[in-house]
Amino acid sequence: MSKGEQTRERILERAFRLAGREGLEGLSIGALASDLGLSKSGLFAHFGSKEDLQIAVLAAAAQRFQEAVIQPAVRAPRGLARVRRLFEKWLIWSVDPSQPGGCLFIAAATELDDREGRARDFLVGSQRELLDFIAGAARQAIEQGEFRKDLDCEDFAFDLYALMLGFNHSRRLLRDPRSEERTRAAFERLVQFAAR
Repeated sequence: MSKGEQTRERILERAFRLAGREGLEGLSIGALASDLGLSKSGLFAHFGSKEDLQIAVLAAAAQRFQEAVIQPAVRAPRGLARVRRLFEKWLIWSVDPSQPGGCLFIAAATELDDREGRARDFLVGSQRELLDFIAGAARQAIEQGEFRKDLDCEDFAFDLYALMLGFNHSRRLLRDPRSEERTRAAFERLVQFAAR
């Protein structure tokens, strides 16, 4: 890895952690440059604008999610085992201490939902890919005979996605000590409904 690539990775790592706590709008080129001992122009050499930096941070988060959640799920057998692995790895992702501000996608969604721009477009695209992956896993569970044939896989994906958003809200905002227990119970109800 070249020195420039190493510097870019350092910037992204710091920006990822900062964005988790302060939000994407909290990313300041000046503050990041100062924290990392770089000049503003040095940081701009890697990211031409604040929006470019935001997109790079979202892309880094998407790559981390792929590695931590999607890839382990894909290694599980098709069907219900894959759906369960996805759920388990997603729960772990949501509480990962390396993300001190929680899931960056949830924080970014709150910031970007009413704004137009490339950062929002990137986030929307990544979340649609996730929903498509969940729906595909549900289709595979139907093919394996583990979910009922008339299951609406897009509805299943919506329900699981909503469940994980609720888990984050309950755990982080409400600080409900039973948030994981409740989420696991809700997941089991969702799987039972899908299997009927």
